[in-house]
Amino acid sequence: MAPIKTIEYFRVKPRWLFVKIVDAEGHVGWGEATLEGHTQAVEGTLLGFVDRFLGLEADDIEHIWQLAWRQSFYRGGPVFMSALAGIDIALWDLKARRLGVPIYQLLGGKVRQKVQVYAWIGGDRPSSVAEAGKERLAQGFRAVKMNATEDVGWLDSPSKLDSAVERVKTVKDLGLDVAVDFHGRLHKAMAKQLARKLDGCDVLFLEEPLLSEHPEGIKQLSNLTSSPIALGERLYSRWDFKRYFEDASVDVIQPDISHCGGISEIRRIAAMAETYDVAIAPHCPLGPIALAACLQIGLSTPNHMIQEMSVGMHYNTEAGEHDIHSYVRNPEVFTVKDGHLDAFTGPGLGIEVDEEAVRRVAENTEPWPLGKFVGVDGALREW
Repeated sequence: MAPIKTIEYFRVKPRWLFVKIVDAEGHVGWGEATLEGHTQAVEGTLLGFVDRFLGLEADDIEHIWQLAWRQSFYRGGPVFMSALAGIDIALWDLKARRLGVPIYQLLGGKVRQKVQVYAWIGGDRPSSVAEAGKERLAQGFRAVKMNATEDVGWLDSPSKLDSAVERVKTVKDLGLDVAVDFHGRLHKAMAKQLARKLDGCDVLFLEEPLLSEHPEGIKQLSNLTSSPIALGERLYSRWDFKRYFEDASVDVIQPDISHCGGISEIRRIAAMAETYDVAIAPHCPLGPIALAACLQIGLSTPNHMIQEMSVGMHYNTEAGEHDIHSYVRNPEVFTVKDGHLDAFTGPGLGIEVDEEAVRRVAENTEPWPLGKFVGVDGALREW
């Protein structure tokens, strides 16, 4: 064992925030603290953690997690938990690399040999889904996720919802399974109608049918549809998820490993979900470090269902050449085969971060701006 010597963070394109930890013996671990649209806030929190954690034993991952949580008083939420996630993932990576084993070996070993994955089709204003679906099939995917709608008013024309059903049918006709992301942009009056329209389309799940701050509305919706209800990217700890388990209002949870306190917390959330017969499908439209961390969870978690990956996602392609392969020296580990990624066998996260590329890109990467929708009346819509 050795104390933490340095903690650094790197803002890289297209919108990711990486964390590097080195111990006094030179062992290295990488984490990801990405919080889309709030980079500077996370960086500020990381600076505070640096002051608190330097000199602590790098092996004492749980102690450091509890120190961050219980001695912070004001804790939780996306900024705090994303910064903590970057630290936590890096510490798991460092420890497993020092021992020469994949992280999943420290989590009890594998429960499966490969992890089912899906990719995104259609941007924030979906179009050409057939072409995008065919491209995903050619890449090896057997499941995709798509936005349900464009921007929708609080109470809007029901005709705005009709195209969602047609797009789902178009993609399913290609032989792909389809998850539909409401993205929390529909309010209850419209979400009820769309859930009803999609009933019978045999979707994988309906994601964020309402914003997570409306648990009573989500409970109502779950009783109106036979489609599985999924949510969780905007929940940040096991305490945030607790109500949804107790209300029996969700079928699939989607914690984001970079937003919910890292590997340590997501495995606790998954264990809680298992006791309520709820599956886990982690949210991850992020970078290679977050994806690799999710895959370590997927390989070692019995109620894991499917994993999101951001390869070729519009956020990435719109930013130029930077994708999940851009910062790793062994990109072949992200090769999709018949809808799955094979178990990583390398130590730690199973990826080799290209530190030279990270440092080069970090020199001139600006914070990623949040998008917005504005209705025809000039009022803001949910993004």
